[in-house]
Amino acid sequence: MAARLRILAVGTRMPAWVQAGFAEYHKRMPRDFAVELREIPVSRRDGARAVAEEGEALLAALAPEEHVVALEVGGEPWSTADLAARLRAWRDEGRRAAFLIGGPDGLSDACRARAAGQWSLSRLTLPHPLVRIVLMEQIYRAWTILGAHPYHR
Repeated sequence: MAARLRILAVGTRMPAWVQAGFAEYHKRMPRDFAVELREIPVSRRDGARAVAEEGEALLAALAPEEHVVALEVGGEPWSTADLAARLRAWRDEGRRAAFLIGGPDGLSDACRARAAGQWSLSRLTLPHPLVRIVLMEQIYRAWTILGAHPYHR
């Protein structure tokens, strides 16, 4: 059974280093473990209004059946093995999963409420463009665990 993952990220026109870093791991993924990136424009508003608008756009991009994970600094710390186990379960259940990456001011309360869980990549506050690269690398690394590939050692 094929895995279906989506990354919904606030921000367009990423710097070349972000695009190259993401692409490096994305191209390594096999066809039966597809990862789609969907970019959501950053709101032109400030503060809470921006977060709310970006949140509405993220929620509108989700399918009702998607299992949603919000990437939050205060979320649960998963290991790579934890991610691999979740990916295996979602794949085996035929579930489509979506990871939400907020913009410069984070995710809205509505996005956090829609999410089945919150995952912290680190207790550090990471720039949202860098989160794309770290997330894609971790998805790739988790896939290598599932496939007994030597990358994860």
